[in-house]
Amino acid sequence: MSTPTSIGLIIPSGNRLTEPQFNAYLPAGIGAHVTRLRMTGKFRKPLSELKGPLIEAAKALSDLNPSVIVFHCTANSMESGLAHEKAIVDIVEQASGCPTITTAQALTQAFNHFGMKKLVLISPYVQATNQLEVNYLSETGYTVLHELGLALEPHAYSSVTPEEWKKVVKENLRADADGYFLSCTNTRMIETIADLEKELGKPVVNSNQATIWLCLKKLGVKHSDPRLGRLFISN
Repeated sequence: MSTPTSIGLIIPSGNRLTEPQFNAYLPAGIGAHVTRLRMTGKFRKPLSELKGPLIEAAKALSDLNPSVIVFHCTANSMESGLAHEKAIVDIVEQASGCPTITTAQALTQAFNHFGMKKLVLISPYVQATNQLEVNYLSETGYTVLHELGLALEPHAYSSVTPEEWKKVVKENLRADADGYFLSCTNTRMIETIADLEKELGKPVVNSNQATIWLCLKKLGVKHSDPRLGRLFISN
């Protein structure tokens, strides 16, 4: 009997939306399974302190024999640059024996797919967190023309409606942007993508959307879903 195709996700403990969104948007026959870590907000800690719990999370997911594991937190995967991100991937791969990616890698591959170099960043984060993402994007070759974080408490991220997110994006347009980056795995931003792309005429890339896309690429699965915008029409 063949092993079902599955994706393992290491997500922040307070994340409410990754699981329902992956279950809603993944094609039939591909499972998404999570392990939670206390690693954001009041639980944020340096990698030296996170390493032990991260190893245990990776080992637990490896029992599923997933096809790929994702360290799935945009801010944490971007917070200290490429060296920090590589260290996370190395820790998870060594502990699990499974191919591993990060949310940040999924996003940059999606940007590259569209040839996006000049971005507008929209998030629920405080400005300091946005700046860490700007620093990461600068290191990886992108220019953030404009950024806005709503400075929400983490428990409030999931309460912002898609209509509210669309309004925020449209209030922060930049004519010379190649596209729009909607950052965070714990928001309803994914529900705005198709509408925004129709209105703006430019690519819109979100953390969960891009991660689903890259996981499916890693699995060799072709999948179209107009709800997820151009990334899944041109897939």
